[in-house]
Amino acid sequence: MKRFIARHGSAITSVLSGFDRLVFRGTLLRLMRNGGMFYFLESAGIRLLDYGDYVFKTSERIRQAALDEARRRGRPHVYLLTGSTDKEKIAKDILAKQPIDRGLICLLSTVEPCMSFEYHRSQDRDERGLRLRLRKCLHLYKYLLHPVFGFMSVRFQTWFPFNVQICLNGREWVAWQMRRRNRADFLRADNCFTRLGDPKLAQRLMRDQLRMDWPRTLDSIARIANPFHDSIFKSSPMAYYWSAYQTEWATDLAFDNPQALAKVYPGLIRHAMEHFKSPDVLRFLGRKAHGNFTGELTSDFKDRVEGVRVEHWVRGNSIKMYDKAGSVLRVETTIGRTTDFKVLRPPHDDPRGPLDWRPLRKGVADLHRRAEVSQKANESYLEALSVVSDSTPCSTLFDAVARRTTHRGRSVRALRLGDVSDIALLEAITRGEFATAGFRNRDLRPVLNPLPKSASIADRRRASARTGRLLRLLQAHGVIQKVQKTHRYRLTANGHLLTAALFAARRANISQLLANAA
Repeated sequence: MKRFIARHGSAITSVLSGFDRLVFRGTLLRLMRNGGMFYFLESAGIRLLDYGDYVFKTSERIRQAALDEARRRGRPHVYLLTGSTDKEKIAKDILAKQPIDRGLICLLSTVEPCMSFEYHRSQDRDERGLRLRLRKCLHLYKYLLHPVFGFMSVRFQTWFPFNVQICLNGREWVAWQMRRRNRADFLRADNCFTRLGDPKLAQRLMRDQLRMDWPRTLDSIARIANPFHDSIFKSSPMAYYWSAYQTEWATDLAFDNPQALAKVYPGLIRHAMEHFKSPDVLRFLGRKAHGNFTGELTSDFKDRVEGVRVEHWVRGNSIKMYDKAGSVLRVETTIGRTTDFKVLRPPHDDPRGPLDWRPLRKGVADLHRRAEVSQKANESYLEALSVVSDSTPCSTLFDAVARRTTHRGRSVRALRLGDVSDIALLEAITRGEFATAGFRNRDLRPVLNPLPKSASIADRRRASARTGRLLRLLQAHGVIQKVQKTHRYRLTANGHLLTAALFAARRANISQLLANAA
């Protein structure tokens, strides 16, 4: 990212990285465990025969309390016939017509699918009892102007097990905090800042979000949705387990004016679509894919009202680039599936156990690491894009590797930029899956020399030796460099330039090259 900013620094007025959209889900795990609802009813002194009546009365009590609050505060309640209605638009329209400084904006209610308990009847005593089933129930949506987060929403399931979902926006949060500091030296368009009078303050407020006591904060918001939580679970106290269902981490580069961004953006779009082939997207997201990867991965190119977007996604995670409000370049990583990433932590059931790199959890305890992974993905994407505006002549790059050189006292052949094998080698090392963590001999072998599962140990050793010689060839010409204290390699700055220039030249036709030369 530093090289990208260095190339366009005169036109960039601010850089801001942090959360955009955050979706948290709260689950009462004790109820969800096998027999959990039965033990809760037993502790509360409620018979299974009275279960249906108890659940109905509890749900009605919660619904009525929400209606009474809306009526008491003079805020609208809207019942929606379908859950697919754009609820956020309704809430913003209401806020525009009936503005408030803080508190409840409106209450929306609708019937939506949910997982809830149902008494399963059976002649077999072991089979009958309470079971989780896919059902439909009333859900309440409370849209708020929160004193800390600003505009946000809470979705609450009015039937047991009372699942809750909280949505907020990191940019909205920062804007709200700056207004509380009486700062008016910023311009905001939708969920991005086109001007920041104090970028350092905005970035510090973004970083402060990672230090939030999320369980306590989200618990307090959940009580807004269900003020009877403590009384319902008085006999068996329960706390929500909070997970980050989906996070968007965006890096915004604000340009001085729309013309400055429009000058460079078309080149970035072309490079992202043509140079970042499908595997490239994977490594920007921190996930390694070998030659036998069969998961669904797509690149999307769309003209939108607010600009042009390029998006690449795989297995619920994505990275995208688009222009916002005319003058903001945004690169954004969205993580919905965390198991493709790692975090250094002790075992889940032994907090004092040995630290090791384990699968990233959705729980808010790993939110800091999720932010770190997302920021690295954004930086890698921008770093790879930094070659687009480079003015180094292709002849300089090609000639540098077209002659023999030496490496550790040994003569090394030239790179043959017209040879199919060397082109395949350069294509392999520029795969995006290697962009953040680098690549090893074993990572390149399946790409360059795929062997059948029945291959002998001798065949595998010969393939490893061939790949090792190719790595030394690239290292000798300064295309890659070894990462200290590891067996991994990375593309150098010259390596990025060489591969970008080579593949751009191979895609261009003669008329294009002559027109550019003129």
